[in-house]
Amino acid sequence: MTSYDKGIVIMVWILAAGWMLPQIPSSASADPPSLDRATAIATALRFNPQVQAARSQVQALTARTTQANAGLLPQLDVSETFSNTNTPLGAFGTKLNQGTVTSQDFNPGMLNDPDAINNYRTALTLSWHLFDGGNTWIGRQQARMNESAGQLALTRTQQQTIAQTATAYAGCLLTRENREVVDQALKTAQAHLKVVEDRQRSGLAVKSDVLRAQVRIADLRQQLLQAESSQRVALAMLGAAMGKPDMVTEGMHLTTRIDDAAPFTGNLASWLTRAQDRSDLKQLELLEQVALKQVDRAQTGHYPTLALQGNYEINTEDFSDTKDGYAVGAVLKVNVFSGQRISGQSAEARAALARISAMRDGLALGVRVDTQKAFYEAQSAWQSIEVARSAVAQAEEGLRIVANRYQNGLLPLVSLLDAQVALQEAQTRHFKALHDYNVARIALALAGGVIDKNFR
Repeated sequence: MTSYDKGIVIMVWILAAGWMLPQIPSSASADPPSLDRATAIATALRFNPQVQAARSQVQALTARTTQANAGLLPQLDVSETFSNTNTPLGAFGTKLNQGTVTSQDFNPGMLNDPDAINNYRTALTLSWHLFDGGNTWIGRQQARMNESAGQLALTRTQQQTIAQTATAYAGCLLTRENREVVDQALKTAQAHLKVVEDRQRSGLAVKSDVLRAQVRIADLRQQLLQAESSQRVALAMLGAAMGKPDMVTEGMHLTTRIDDAAPFTGNLASWLTRAQDRSDLKQLELLEQVALKQVDRAQTGHYPTLALQGNYEINTEDFSDTKDGYAVGAVLKVNVFSGQRISGQSAEARAALARISAMRDGLALGVRVDTQKAFYEAQSAWQSIEVARSAVAQAEEGLRIVANRYQNGLLPLVSLLDAQVALQEAQTRHFKALHDYNVARIALALAGGVIDKNFR
């Protein structure tokens, strides 16, 4: 082999070895915007529409609690009423209220055909339900339970948003790594093409080697286009999860590493125990208590109600003279017959309670299955990382051996290309294993109800 041929072979080997080494990004005049996973999660918790909707729901439930508390307090209203009448009873009664009745008003002609009279009535009305069989008190307890259930629903929505954002971020990391692998493979294939073309011109390579190298480049260019498209889609999904699609740009630098994941720890029993405290499960338990209270509330229709009423009013025709008066009293009411309205309400409440109980039991089963599934998938994904890492090491060693044989003229170019394809696939599977473990770990933390904004 001539020194020229040896130089070409050495250059091929150097390029192939350089393709396997980690690439150092070149410095740019302007650093691209960066985004770490913690910032992405914090942004999603603030701007994600589902979180905002759940937060508004909590505010609405808090307002309902305030309304329920108001049922225990007296209600005071002020009103101003104007009237004009010439009916016999209305005109005479208005004069009585104004305190302007004279002896002439008892004239039969005046009584039967009175003149029209104006009246301005200013009234202060008080009503207070002293006892309603416990209906208001139970409603207040239900409102407070619903408010707590809304807080638990918000917590679960936040956890789901964290998981969605972290999963989307992991997807962006995977597409970035895949694009870099393909890009480096394309650069190496282009260098190989130049070497093969030089060797062909020297009569040391055949045309088929050049064609195979060109086919390899065409395939890698197609892979690069697909990788770029996948990266754009992943960034769009991340922006949607964050609720700020304009914040995520194509040139954004994601600073969290794809291999930045805690080792897999814990056993299935401990994860199942954690999952029993999931916020959505606790929410259904609270709603079951609300439904149970509704059964008691429906029965209050059989009890008497007692209300205190008071009224103070001022009547005048033209505000030159006024007459005031008051009335106080109490109203006691007992239902004698409701046409089965109360019994129907009780039956409806018991059916709703049974429905909520069944939903709670179903969710508890689902939580257990979700946790088991997520545990086994995370365990398998963690083990797959080591297998994939070993495959990369083996592919690198295989490429080294093939390159040495190619250098000594013992193997054709196709063998070197096959070895590089095997290394590319091994590296891709390794990054896929890291991504799958991140996603499985997120799913396990979500299933266990322990994921938080710090992603711990």
